[in-house]
Amino acid sequence: MSVKEGDPVPSFELPTDDGGRVGSASLLGRPYVIYFYPKDDTPGCTKEAISFSCLKPEFDKLGVTVIGVSKDDIESHSKFRKKHDLSIHLASDEEGKTIEAFGAWVEKSMYGKKYMGIERSTFLVDAEGRIRKVWRNVKVPGHAEAVLEAAKALVSG
Repeated sequence: MSVKEGDPVPSFELPTDDGGRVGSASLLGRPYVIYFYPKDDTPGCTKEAISFSCLKPEFDKLGVTVIGVSKDDIESHSKFRKKHDLSIHLASDEEGKTIEAFGAWVEKSMYGKKYMGIERSTFLVDAEGRIRKVWRNVKVPGHAEAVLEAAKALVSG
């Protein structure tokens, strides 16, 4: 299963590292970015989280929430946040249901070996709960900036 631009966002509710919860129902009425990443505190995932955190004030000005999701548990997310002074929301999907619902659980290949894992992917969701932009197989450099530009375009209408 994979979502595409124009689709309604899959229903989700996940725990966050600050002890709260975040979900499609609680976010309805405002735009948000949800991005999926493979693992806390790995080089690419760290760069991506830092990039989104650096741009958080600009996302905030637009009224756009940014949520990073992986299968790591809340404790791992909390350590990751503290170590890198992250300011975005980090949500845990240990069972992988939300990751699968967005089509971010895919077959990958490394050194000729195939395995299942999280495809680095990002979704921009509008205030009505529709997916407006999809980035799959994300390359980290410049990505957060591209998402910010798309968010600006979405909000300015």
